[in-house]
Amino acid sequence: MYDKISLIGMGLIASSMAHGIHRHGIARSLVGYTRSQQTREVACELGLVDHMCNSLEEVVEDADLVVLCTPVRTFGQIARIIAPHLKPGATLSDVGSVKSYVVKSVAPHVPANVHFVPGHPLAGTEHSGPRAGFAELFVNRWCLITPLANSPKEPVERLAEFWRILGAQVDYMEPTHHDLVLAVTSHVPHLIAYSMVGTADHLHRVSKTEVIQYSAAGFRDFTRIAASNPTMWHDVFLSNKEATLDILGRFTEELFSLQRAIRTGQGDQLLEYFQRTRSIRKGIVEAGQDTGAPDFGRIPRQQET
Repeated sequence: MYDKISLIGMGLIASSMAHGIHRHGIARSLVGYTRSQQTREVACELGLVDHMCNSLEEVVEDADLVVLCTPVRTFGQIARIIAPHLKPGATLSDVGSVKSYVVKSVAPHVPANVHFVPGHPLAGTEHSGPRAGFAELFVNRWCLITPLANSPKEPVERLAEFWRILGAQVDYMEPTHHDLVLAVTSHVPHLIAYSMVGTADHLHRVSKTEVIQYSAAGFRDFTRIAASNPTMWHDVFLSNKEATLDILGRFTEELFSLQRAIRTGQGDQLLEYFQRTRSIRKGIVEAGQDTGAPDFGRIPRQQET
């Protein structure tokens, strides 16, 4: 699909892209850059890229597709540095989970002869780093593409096909709407998970040993979510502040309503609420975004292949 692809950053998403690009023969040449010397060495050891570059300027040279895979608040500075070195006609994209901020911070630096097509694969695990990647990460997951108003059709459709080859389903969304949707489906749930784990940590009536030893499925899954990359989520919340605070406010209202129902013994209200929300879980399973198997379809990592 592309003669040369450049990946900037080499974490879970980029390393999974690299595995998929090699598996499906999407590019004649795949190059990468990451600031950390240790990460560069691991990426080379794993054979993730054909060549690991030593600078941002070098990694984008003659690249037909450049993908930003670092925390979103680094995008603007990276775009400023690489802009003069981008190949005319190239496509610049990203994998950030916030889109309005990315458009505002990156678009002003992109030359008129380069196509900026933001994207967001809705895939991930609680693990990070180049060793965490695997080619199947995107299979049957959604990738949301948020083209700019003046984006030509060809580079947008080409990028969409790139993600389809990696196994993803593709949809298109306006950046601001994307950020509101993700605040509901990802950002606020992560914030709640961090908060719940933090609450357990501060509840001195329950020892840390008891919390760890007797973790039931609910708390255990909170800790799995809260184990996600801290830098990435720091950037997400600060970059999607408005939508996150909007949904967090609505969540707080719901929580107060449940608190009142429990305090006043309104069992019918609780039952109706739980039945309604249970149907959402059923819809997620039916949409193929998870399985109904015990333990959410996961198996111990030592059994994974």
